[in-house]
Amino acid sequence: MQAPFADRLIARVRELGHPLCAGIDPDVARIPAAFRRGSMAPGAPETTEAVADFCRAFLARIAGRVAAVKPQSAFFEALGWRGVRLLGELMEEARARGLLVVLDAKRGDIGSTAEGYAAAYLAEDAPLRADALTVNPWLGVDSLEPFVRRAEAARAGLFVLTRTSNPGGRDLQELEVGDHPVYQHVAALLQPLAKRLAGAQGWSGLGLVVGATRPEEAERVREVAPSALFLVPGYGAQGASARDSVAGFVRGPRGRLEGGIVNASRALLFPDAGAGGDSRQWERAVDAALRRAIDELGSAVA
Repeated sequence: MQAPFADRLIARVRELGHPLCAGIDPDVARIPAAFRRGSMAPGAPETTEAVADFCRAFLARIAGRVAAVKPQSAFFEALGWRGVRLLGELMEEARARGLLVVLDAKRGDIGSTAEGYAAAYLAEDAPLRADALTVNPWLGVDSLEPFVRRAEAARAGLFVLTRTSNPGGRDLQELEVGDHPVYQHVAALLQPLAKRLAGAQGWSGLGLVVGATRPEEAERVREVAPSALFLVPGYGAQGASARDSVAGFVRGPRGRLEGGIVNASRALLFPDAGAGGDSRQWERAVDAALRRAIDELGSAVA
């Protein structure tokens, strides 16, 4: 039986010495010229083939260099059934390369619908099986129970939307409930569930999505969720620094900051230096972007 998700993730992050997670957001409009085929219309078979080549080339660049990948389901769904099939294939290929897969689908519903989503992504025999899944808590804690139950059985993980990096997040997430903002209240409500996904290293596989763009808020979330792994968006293209991105991390047994993964998508997939020219130019640009992110985050957690 495999180790709990939290143990697998933290072990890999410690081994690599940095918390970088590579997002896979294959926006058709931004696919580099070297990979484009035909009209690139969303429903065209050759479009999915182009995206497949692009994503597989990216997996080849990042394998062994990051702990996890975070495919964004929306970009694959936009390609229709071929895109969904490709998503499943890529997740399998990523795991075969030793990468943990965090599927960014932000699912959330009640009753049998939540059960269906959980079975699709988290069951041991799931057709789109991920190591962890992003979920939305805004239908209440009971709506998360099917996801937690499936994750518990499969020793998988969850990342619950808590304090997101988009500007509009403040519309609801900063509202005060008693003496605390809603985002901190959500984090506190989840702690009984977090115990069910606890690993042996002190971290829980019931993690939280906490944006890098407001580091002081990450610290407030950490106060009420001491064992939660954070999935941190906002680094790089959205303007947050490496130091801001690890504000909610804590010192681990090796003396380095730890406590989650920091995602970068556009900065790695679509570096400006690789937009034109051939595939080798894109590969060199991706490698350079990877080295920069790894160095920045490695220094930030030292």
